[in-house]
Amino acid sequence: MKWSLQELTKKNTVEFDLTLDLEKELMSREPEILAVSDVLVHGRVDADKGIYMLNFTADYTLTMPSSRSLAPVDVPLQLTVSESFTTQDYFERHKTDLASEMIFILEKDLIDLAESVADNILLEIPLRVLTEAEKHSEVLPAGSSWQVLSEEDYARLQAEVDESERAEKSPFSKLDGLFD
Repeated sequence: MKWSLQELTKKNTVEFDLTLDLEKELMSREPEILAVSDVLVHGRVDADKGIYMLNFTADYTLTMPSSRSLAPVDVPLQLTVSESFTTQDYFERHKTDLASEMIFILEKDLIDLAESVADNILLEIPLRVLTEAEKHSEVLPAGSSWQVLSEEDYARLQAEVDESERAEKSPFSKLDGLFD
């Protein structure tokens, strides 16, 4: 759904409740995404003297590979977004009143809801995705010559390595076992 700035200025407020199919776009922009459900979006756009505020919530499910096993995992998510937009001309005239990091400058006289929803979904992709079994298991993946370590196990092993290196750097370490 797209709104022209003229339309928004006339109406002042536009409420919406719709379903977007963004699967192709999201999968083309992020190869980690295996599938995306329809995105249920509810919100409104408000126009206020050259500033346009877009507020919405989006409910959707991403199918992502597990961080441990690469098995597909359905991850239900909800996203709440509040964005402000203005035109380049309006921003230049009111630069002192506006915080540039808090407002998006529109390239066209158009607000595209699908673009905003897709961009925000991509920003909220979870980094850690686990299957239900992996969430309840302490066992980490391992192979014949490798294993995944937790941060705590890694820190403990680093401490052991550091301690053994300190002992080897001692000037008397070469004398160990001299009288055996």
